[in-house]
Amino acid sequence: MSEERLRRVRDRVRPFPDFPVPGVLFRDISPLLKDPAAFRTLIDLLEDHLRISFPKIDFIVGLDSRGFLIGPPLAQRLGIGFVPIRKKGKLPGPTESVSYALEYGKAELEIQSDAVEPGQKVVIVDDLLATGGTMCAACELMKRLKAEVLECLVIIELKLLKGSEKLKSIPFYSLLQYD
Repeated sequence: MSEERLRRVRDRVRPFPDFPVPGVLFRDISPLLKDPAAFRTLIDLLEDHLRISFPKIDFIVGLDSRGFLIGPPLAQRLGIGFVPIRKKGKLPGPTESVSYALEYGKAELEIQSDAVEPGQKVVIVDDLLATGGTMCAACELMKRLKAEVLECLVIIELKLLKGSEKLKSIPFYSLLQYD
């Protein structure tokens, strides 16, 4: 991975102090999404990483909602399908759901029960890993469907919150890390 390509992506992440609450430094990827060259570079870097790391992936699984922005173009590049994990009540048909704790309450995620078959290999993608609650919930859904999670993949990791430690033995990769 070239430092120049990584810098092109990092330069398009904008910090917002005191959002959503005082004391939080929010990392906004909106400028990255607006810049076609930087966004293409992001997808290139993620594709390169996955092609080197995993010879066989069946699906990219994206988390609601920003995982939907990077998951489909990444899946298309790899020639595989994309599977959404949504907030509760957004998917038709039979679903599996899991509740999990947020910093300020609870939330629920769900996936269609037939989204993946037992033994299929998946990579779960999202824009950011903070405390790890959402990513752990997604891993639990994959476990229930008996899929094999090859890796959890994010653009940004907030290291101080130690979310990757909650993933335990599940491989994890972040393109950018911030303290």
